[in-house]
Amino acid sequence: MPAIKESVEISRTPEEVFSYLTELSHLPEWQASAVAVRPPSGPLSVGERIEIRRRIGRREIDTTMEVTELDPPRSWHLHGIEGPVRADVQGTVEPVGDGTRSLVTLDIDFHGHGLGKVLLPFVVMPSARKEVPESERVLKGLLEQGSKP
Repeated sequence: MPAIKESVEISRTPEEVFSYLTELSHLPEWQASAVAVRPPSGPLSVGERIEIRRRIGRREIDTTMEVTELDPPRSWHLHGIEGPVRADVQGTVEPVGDGTRSLVTLDIDFHGHGLGKVLLPFVVMPSARKEVPESERVLKGLLEQGSKP
């Protein structure tokens, strides 16, 4: 079972939502802890590595994630491969009703390495449990504001 599982319904098609979510340069727009992202130069694909700088507590920490699954417009899987705290993120986008709305679900688990073993239970998990639902609310607001993502 993932450490965190949150869902949000968004009034956009799965294609629009998936496109926005997998354009990883958007990450700092909707995730408070994401300070900067160095995404791949082209379209996202399996095997790509993404560098993400995150604010964890008072520190900024660099992490590297690898795309291990990509099934547009339905799912993606990112696996942390470097950094003291490594996230395992499974995202799904499901059509709702007539397909003009989407249900986004994020399943997230974490693994601590070195200093991350100390940070995980006392800093990372409490912060993530607050941030993930708020991030989904921000995501919903951004995608429903009226302009196409």
